[in-house]
Formats: sequence, structure tokens, C-alpha cells
Amino acid sequence: MEIRIFRQDDFEKVITLWERCDLLRPWNDPEMDIERKYHHSPDLFLVAEIGDEIVGSVMGGYDGHRGSVYYLGVHPEFRGRGIANAMLSRLEKKLIARGCPKILISVREDNDMVIGMYERLGYEQQDVVNLGRRLIEDDEY
Repeated sequence: MEIRIFRQDDFEKVITLWERCDLLRPWNDPEMDIERKYHHSPDLFLVAEIGDEIVGSVMGGYDGHRGSVYYLGVHPEFRGRGIANAMLSRLEKKLIARGCPKILISVREDNDMVIGMYERLGYEQQDVVNLGRRLIEDDEY
């Protein structure tokens, strides 16, 4: 397995991966999300590749105060092999190199399996409520 920075020719494979991982939501256009990330800190957008297949992805961010994790997903047939842990570890190292003191991950509250995975990796639930507001509406895809 190789973990590397996303390349433009990974575009379709990553969207297919996100579909298989149930990461897509109608209010987020995956093509727009990839384009936005590709033009802003693209070195924090990582994929895991086995052979010529993209089996994992993680999109990270850093605003100078906190790091963030989005679109962490591993192809269902490749889960349980430490791929998510390896990608998250690589992202954490990149954030530490930038001086990032803390990382935050948003998980849907009913996703017990994923919450458990993060807790096993040392993440803790925080006493915060995430509030959001859409600033730019993506067209439905």
C-alpha cells in the first residue's frame, strides 16, 4: 500500500470510493469539494493506493489554530487492515510539521462504528456542539 497526495487523475476513483463508503450527502457536491481542496492545501489530501486501486482517502485542513479531518474512508473490502490508521497518522504528522496543536474530527452522532474506531486511536469526544451555516450553495448533483 502507498499513501500519497491526491492527483487530478484520481478524481473519479475517489468519488467512487466515497460512494462505496457512504460519505456522500446531497448538500455536498463531491466534485466541488475535490476542486476546492485541490486549490487549497492539496498536500493535505491523501489517498491510499493498492496496485492501481484507490482504497482510502482523507482530506485534512489547517486554519492556523486547529486541524480538521474530512472524507476519511476506506473501501469496505479493505477495512480492518490499518489503512485508516495509517492515513490518519500521515495526516497528523503533516499537521504537526505545520505547528498544528490539535485536530478535530466531525462524525455523525449515530455512526457508532466510526466513533469507536477514532476512540481506539486516542481521540476523545469533546464537550462542544458543532454549528454550521452554508455560505455557498452547491448545485445538486
